[in-house]
Amino acid sequence: MPPELVERRGGSGTDDSAKALAGLDALDTPTVNRVPWWRRASSSVLPPVVALVLVVVIWQIVWASAVLPEFKLPAPVAVWDSFLTIVADGSIWSILWTSISRAFLGFAIALVIATPLGLLVAKVPVVRSAIGPLLSGLQSLPSVAWVPAAVLWFGLTDATIYFVVLLGSVPSIATGLVAGIDQIPPILPRVGRVLGARGLASARHVLLPAALPGYLAGCKQGWAFSWRSLMAAEIIAAGPALGIGLGAYLKNGSDFNDIAGVFSAVLLILVVGIGIELLVFRPLERRVLRARGLALT
Repeated sequence: MPPELVERRGGSGTDDSAKALAGLDALDTPTVNRVPWWRRASSSVLPPVVALVLVVVIWQIVWASAVLPEFKLPAPVAVWDSFLTIVADGSIWSILWTSISRAFLGFAIALVIATPLGLLVAKVPVVRSAIGPLLSGLQSLPSVAWVPAAVLWFGLTDATIYFVVLLGSVPSIATGLVAGIDQIPPILPRVGRVLGARGLASARHVLLPAALPGYLAGCKQGWAFSWRSLMAAEIIAAGPALGIGLGAYLKNGSDFNDIAGVFSAVLLILVVGIGIELLVFRPLERRVLRARGLALT
């Protein structure tokens, strides 16, 4: 066979192998669809704005039809005026700070408690058998049920608020971490042990990174439960020593038959909850999923 033909065949085979390897690499590489910023903004902002406008329009129509009396359903303008009142006198900032600071501090303490607890439950069979059902039960138990007992134990103090918040968030965070660790492929911890990652090093470098999507889902649920628990505690355990948060502001509106103030408080609670979801958890979730090739946009 002529040398030229051998060289051509050898070169062709090398080129084919390179193309095959490049094709396999392309399959492993996550596909990223570049979408213009204005299209992303319109697709994420426009639908909720349209939905909000529709809700306000329907609300106005129902109020104008006088199906419900004024003291049960206020006009949207009355709620807006109530909101502007607390903005004008500056009390809205102290109300928001009281509740949001409590929520973030309680959630941070819950993370410190729930993370090692979830690791123990996931990796120690005896602990899972003993505490696993208790975590599931506490997760399904409304944390507002703990408010009367917390008031008797701690009085009308911040300890009552934080106790209820922790019981609302710790079980969800720990359960989410356990679920994330249970879904880790068994080969990853084995590889970590071969490379010398044991104990805390294995938890830090193998288990937590691999279980991050489930852990983040548990944190999202834990935040939602802690926010609801905080509102319930502030409504029931209201007192001068606790200050005025969103829950106390809501209770004051109910005590004084101020339905516009009640609606204003409910909307503020809703806005804070949605804002934390959009500004904190959703970007974190997208970043984690994109790092794993699961978020394609």
